[in-house]
Amino acid sequence: MSGDRGRPEVTATIKIRYRDGETARAVWAAVSPDNFQAPRGITVEAETADGELRLSITCSKGIGSLVATVDDLLSCVQAAERAISGVRG
Repeated sequence: MSGDRGRPEVTATIKIRYRDGETARAVWAAVSPDNFQAPRGITVEAETADGELRLSITCSKGIGSLVATVDDLLSCVQAAERAISGVRG
């Protein structure tokens, strides 16, 4: 499938396992507002199951945009993990 200006559509799937489903859902809830404002040509979908957060990123803007989006998303996930850890003590 072609994307913007003839670039191929590229995808990445990230799976992060947590101790429990509550943590996976809390991390997703913390980062989800960022995903709703993804630029045109980038789609982020997520699901949680059995303590695992699964993120699927699709990008029609080229591999560089996909890598930048994954980097931004993982930075948000890391910040959410730190915040949740701090609250739980």
